[in-house]
Amino acid sequence: MKLAVVGSINMDMIVTAERVPAKGETIPGDSISYIPGGKGANQAVAMAKLGAEVEIFGCVGDDGNGLQLLQNLEDAGVRTDSVKIADDVPTGVAMIAVAESDNTILVVPGANGRTDRAYVDSIKPLLKKFDMVVLQHEIPLDTVQYVIAFCAESQIPVVLNPAPAAEIPADIIEKVTYLTPNEHEAAAIFGSERPLEDILRQYPEKLIVTQGSRGVVTCLQSGEILHVPARNATIVDTTGAGDALNGAFAVRRAAGDTMEQALVYANTAASLSIEKFGAQSGMPSADDVEKELNKAK
Repeated sequence: MKLAVVGSINMDMIVTAERVPAKGETIPGDSISYIPGGKGANQAVAMAKLGAEVEIFGCVGDDGNGLQLLQNLEDAGVRTDSVKIADDVPTGVAMIAVAESDNTILVVPGANGRTDRAYVDSIKPLLKKFDMVVLQHEIPLDTVQYVIAFCAESQIPVVLNPAPAAEIPADIIEKVTYLTPNEHEAAAIFGSERPLEDILRQYPEKLIVTQGSRGVVTCLQSGEILHVPARNATIVDTTGAGDALNGAFAVRRAAGDTMEQALVYANTAASLSIEKFGAQSGMPSADDVEKELNKAK
């Protein structure tokens, strides 16, 4: 199977501390690390580690971070041939505070903002060669919607992970094959007035809502609400857990798994990812996931 990611490529600057500081407060940190990240790159690496043929499309700066990130992607088995290198803007950076078994993230898009319609026009012939396209919200929303419209016209299945949270036009929701928000993002898209089950039933096997430690939930075509509980894990770093889930889900769904099979697999991959430090470095291999699934039988 061939999967394409159109998305962000960032350098993650991770600071660990006992807790997250309050507004206006300064506290000591324990450590600082520079680790390849970006939701697009994270999901691409997750897919590659799970055995898929993956290419990423996006933009980095002509700087040390950009060169390092491209090399890291290639080392992970992700093709980067069509990544644009901008010489007048720095590579995107995410500043991540890890504390109390959770994280907060501040993203400076940088070169990710250059992933625009003109760039997409240049890669359209390439996108037609893929079995599925995966997108997130760390590149311009106009670009995301432009890619989705093109994929719908070309009958290419699309996974949209709408993170960070943003409003999505109704016609875009209809055009995507799978929409994978977390609870906060789902509320931003659909509002918080209606019960989640009602919203899920409106989009059977399209809307998939991740619920952190409570797992993931969707509605099957039969109308049954499917809840896949999270696997118990020893938490080291939750950064990239959602990306692991999205990448694993895309791989297994593209391979022909049922919705339940794909979500069980994806949930397991996500839980394994939080037992290691760093987003991409924590992504499990196909063997890791299969071994864990066999334990649960």
